[in-house]
Amino acid sequence: MNDDSLVRVEHITKKFGGITALNDVSFQIKTGEVVGLIGENGSGKSTMIKILSGVYKSDSGDIYILGRHYKQLNPMRSIQEGIHVIYQDFSLFPNLTVAENIAIPHIISQRRKTINWQRMYEIAKENLEKITSDISLDAEVRQLSAAERQIVAIAKTLVQGARLIIMDEPTTALTRQEVRSLFGIINQLKKHGISVLFVSHKLYEVKEVADRVIIFRDGNKVLDAPMQELDLRTMELHMIGRKIDSEEFSVLQRSENNPELLRVENLSHEPYFSDVSFDVRYHEIVGITGLLGSGQRELALSLFGVLPARSGHIYLDGHQIHIRSIPDAMKNGIGYIPEDRITEGIFASQSVTNNLVVTVVDNLSSRIGVLKKNNIWQTAEKWVRELNVKTQSPATAIQNLSGGNQQKVVIAKWMVSGPKLFILNGPTVGIDVGSKADIHKLIRNMVKEQQIGVILVSDDIPELLHLCDRILLMKQGKLSGQFKREEIDEVGLYQRLLGEI
Repeated sequence: MNDDSLVRVEHITKKFGGITALNDVSFQIKTGEVVGLIGENGSGKSTMIKILSGVYKSDSGDIYILGRHYKQLNPMRSIQEGIHVIYQDFSLFPNLTVAENIAIPHIISQRRKTINWQRMYEIAKENLEKITSDISLDAEVRQLSAAERQIVAIAKTLVQGARLIIMDEPTTALTRQEVRSLFGIINQLKKHGISVLFVSHKLYEVKEVADRVIIFRDGNKVLDAPMQELDLRTMELHMIGRKIDSEEFSVLQRSENNPELLRVENLSHEPYFSDVSFDVRYHEIVGITGLLGSGQRELALSLFGVLPARSGHIYLDGHQIHIRSIPDAMKNGIGYIPEDRITEGIFASQSVTNNLVVTVVDNLSSRIGVLKKNNIWQTAEKWVRELNVKTQSPATAIQNLSGGNQQKVVIAKWMVSGPKLFILNGPTVGIDVGSKADIHKLIRNMVKEQQIGVILVSDDIPELLHLCDRILLMKQGKLSGQFKREEIDEVGLYQRLLGEI
């Protein structure tokens, strides 16, 4: 075994009944190395995670950790050897502080009747600083964002002497900016000699963060190579065994002859974006994407009046309009769903009802400004029912709803106002897979059934390909490409984002 190897697995096989989950799999992870483990659902990724963490026992094969040989691991032995898994729920105590969560392993290991709070605080601070986090040690975990909770979970593993941190789909609930921050933390871990197994199905992210990639398909290891030797197309072909046919994706087919809803000509607000021109038709979803800092989000904010354009023209239904503020945008029938619904999309302590009607308060008031409570209640009940918002009552505080149901309310508050143009900025960021599917279905039905158009700003390439009729690509503040859905696939779009094409 090489001196710089941390973990080596040899000829691991695991079967469940007649199904082979892993078939004679061998690989190694070096000290301080970031390895991307990718594969489709059912490829064996989760089974391998559970074998390394001691949850499952392999049917055959060997595991070596720093040269020590194991036929089987159990969870305790795996942790003692420095192998830690960070799952998507982070396994934290929400009612405890950041410091308490980080230092819990130390507290338990001391087996004392009293806790040295000062020492606990010092331990938490020391380990947070290893990954350069600015999180308050006194904050309760339930008050933190998903990205901050993830950092706490990482720091907690450091207290336990982590040598290998296995991150299971770590970017699922993160914004693109938070993903970039996570990659910075991973680089800090590398500097401390800590290895990372980055388990994901997002080729683009794995290519950006990993030193080496291992690809599983149908329980077999089909590729193990340095990242610099691979491009996205090669990774895709090994992962699925074939080229993705764009026609496999279910997408609404809408006529290019639909009436024009929005036309943007030479719109600029430097240094964020310049000379941007495009159009959106009724019953059409137009996606806009790009690398971080390409200007797509600032463009969306400009169309909603948050960051007014300094030059250029905007036409709605063929008439030029001027959007200098949010009221201007709303008056012209433009709705906006922000990426960060917690700080920008909802009034957390207010009821579902109050959040739903905030865009139409004037319409639900009498001539002298008194709110018509019956109308408000009926409106809230209608949209809660139509969007299948899971809540005990419309009177429930929206902060008590799940992320997916909060997002449904954010969408509903604009549907109440009857917009012509919906601007959706990362509409499924930070919500679970089931709720994401609900939101996608809602968007598709909305565009199909109502006289509206949608601009979808997203970093989620599969989401764009699944929903959009056309996709616009931005680079350094300018539109660099425009593709019909049938003209582009996932890898082709990733390659253009990375400049490989």
